[in-house]
Amino acid sequence: MINRERLWDRLMELSKIGQQESGGVTRLSFSREEREAKDLVASYMKEAGLSVREDAVGNLIGKKVGKNPDAPIVLTGSHVDSVYNGGNFDGPLGVLAAVEALQTMTEKEIQPEHSIEVIAFTDEEGARFNFGMIGSRGIAGTLKQEALFEVKDSQGISIADAMAEAGFQPNLIHQAIRSKGEIKAYLELHIEQGKLLENKNLSVGVVTGIAGPLWMKFTLEGEAGHAGTTPMSIRRDALAAAAQIMQVIEEEARATGSTVGTIGQLQLFPGGVNIIPGRVEFTLDLRDIDESVRDQVEKNITTRAKKLCEDRSITLSIEDLQRISPAPCSPLVQEAAQKACEQLGFEVFTLPSGAGHDGMQLVNLCDMGMIFVRSKDGISHNPAEWSSKEDCADAANVLYQTLLNLAQ
Repeated sequence: MINRERLWDRLMELSKIGQQESGGVTRLSFSREEREAKDLVASYMKEAGLSVREDAVGNLIGKKVGKNPDAPIVLTGSHVDSVYNGGNFDGPLGVLAAVEALQTMTEKEIQPEHSIEVIAFTDEEGARFNFGMIGSRGIAGTLKQEALFEVKDSQGISIADAMAEAGFQPNLIHQAIRSKGEIKAYLELHIEQGKLLENKNLSVGVVTGIAGPLWMKFTLEGEAGHAGTTPMSIRRDALAAAAQIMQVIEEEARATGSTVGTIGQLQLFPGGVNIIPGRVEFTLDLRDIDESVRDQVEKNITTRAKKLCEDRSITLSIEDLQRISPAPCSPLVQEAAQKACEQLGFEVFTLPSGAGHDGMQLVNLCDMGMIFVRSKDGISHNPAEWSSKEDCADAANVLYQTLLNLAQ
């Protein structure tokens, strides 16, 4: 099967690029560190016997030609950019495991029917511009040229300026678009970033779908007042109402068994220790891999929240900040991955992805699926992020066999 030591050595070598004193890594899009990382990965691709190129949005692509060059390709990979002070496995494992899988095929003199391409997508994380998945949006044709000029980083540098500085032409991003039918399937290996596999004592899982995030902002307007002189019976306490709504959110999300709801930001005004809060603002991140379930939970929450506020004489407004549809993994890719697990003697375990991934952008372009590897303590986006050498090898072997199942 795959060369475990080679895969691990490459992971550790790549982890040195952008390494921080904390042990974490920072590799932002179109930065010197990202360029250095892609150059190193390109050298691995060439060692694996792949032809290497970069497209108009900076996606790094290595290709192994199949017996039928005209057949739709199988695409696999991930990303090598990171969040600020992130971990060493989120993204790079998927890219390097894919390179390793194709190098193993070459060494075994296996030429599949379909060509296989390994891709290192540009800027999956969105850490620099708060605008992620640039590379996968580019391939899917959903990256808008105007956004490149409008979206800027904390230094005021636009995506377009950063691209130009890195040697790319923003007005040519259309050249990265892949046509429908050109790609048979996209398969990504990624760390789980959660604890389901760890709790099951399993190294590998097959992903059923990627949850779509709905971000909402709740604003409650009551009446500020003196904490000592305002009787409880006549208060219009915005925070007390907000607390009840938060309890509703937890109840409604828990009831489905699959939905997750998170209050990530909370502000109250005026904010004095002896003042009844007159206004409260909080955000809700609501996710499920089934859009109809998520939307029903949303409806239940908003209906109950409006009634609670009405009973307390509180004015409530709810604003959508972001609404992204969930992305189910296709039966074709799930079945190929499950078959690979059986072929290699691994228990078949399926699980959803609560985090977003590049595959979300490709669901209307091709069949899409993912393989997860166990994350120690579920930690991610953190220097403590860790998947063992053994687990990485197990997952890479499942990736290797799944690619053969899809490309033969």
